[in-house]
Amino acid sequence: MQLPEARTARVDIVLEGSLTSTGGGVASSCTLVRDADRVIVVDPGMAESATAILGPLAELGVRPEDVTEVVLSHHHPDHTLYAGLFPRAAVHDHWAIYRGTDWEDSECDGRVLAPSVILARTPGHTAEDLATLVGTPHGVVVCTHSWFNAETTVDDESPDDPEALHASRAAILEIASEIIPGHGARFRPTGDTPR
Repeated sequence: MQLPEARTARVDIVLEGSLTSTGGGVASSCTLVRDADRVIVVDPGMAESATAILGPLAELGVRPEDVTEVVLSHHHPDHTLYAGLFPRAAVHDHWAIYRGTDWEDSECDGRVLAPSVILARTPGHTAEDLATLVGTPHGVVVCTHSWFNAETTVDDESPDDPEALHASRAAILEIASEIIPGHGARFRPTGDTPR
């Protein structure tokens, strides 16, 4: 897994994700990453409303037109529903970059979005999953759907490919100082983190 070269990014949680089984409706964790001239929103998916994403961004001083990149960890609607809120953003997924009507084929693994931000292919939940690796002054933060939340095991997630998900988790745990999971609070991995 290729790491970002720099460690200058700032990471803010826009919306902490949830699942119906953990006491809320389904919402994807939505994250704001700022580095150099890039303003990146990761997984602007299901939320109570667009305001649940745009309100926290405004509090952080970010308008929709300021966003330069949107990253989709995979193509399930709970992670993509509000991607259209950012009219000037390039949208990144596992195999392409989309800008308006332009479609640029581009493998995600190793795709550099900013000096401190790089994408990595992390299959398992789906074959198309990717993680956003963010170099910060405090370590590498990984935005990923390889965990629903800090407690979920591979079996809890009914993945497309359990073996691949175990491998993706192992690779992430080798480099992550903090993980922002698909549907839960950010956490620091420990020896007890489900592999």
